[in-house]
Amino acid sequence: MTTTTSTRGPARTEGTAPIDPAAVVDEFFAAYRRHDVHAMTDMCTDNAGFRYVPYEVWGKQRVLRGDGKVKTIGKTLWTGLIKSFPDLFNVVHSIDAGPDGDVIVSCDIGGTQQIAWGFAVSQTRAFSEPHLFLFHVDRTGLIDDITAYWNDGGINRQLGHLEVD
Repeated sequence: MTTTTSTRGPARTEGTAPIDPAAVVDEFFAAYRRHDVHAMTDMCTDNAGFRYVPYEVWGKQRVLRGDGKVKTIGKTLWTGLIKSFPDLFNVVHSIDAGPDGDVIVSCDIGGTQQIAWGFAVSQTRAFSEPHLFLFHVDRTGLIDDITAYWNDGGINRQLGHLEVD
């Protein structure tokens, strides 16, 4: 596989030129590589949906899930990830877009843990795990939905966090 680079040109153009959803998502991952959470959220609508399907943190009286809106749950999770993994990276392998704004991204995300992430205390171990993202880009060139899938058990195993219920 090859890494996608930001050579597609501007994702959003003035006038009647069509929006390139793949370029919008490519810009999103470039901002993610720069750890620019503000730019990531600015590329999304105010009410953009957010689902990180395997993410759960169980507490005594509630369960926190990675399900909500980009500008609340998404922003909080991305900021926490970057703080816990200051060298957090993403390598995009493919971006495939359909004519209706749906975009599928295959990438690897990883980094070396420096502080606790959820219940995983830092052992300064690294992880790298394949991720599959589903985006929807609206007609104005803004992302209005993000869903991500990965193997949470694989990440925990790499970090040395082996919790048994």
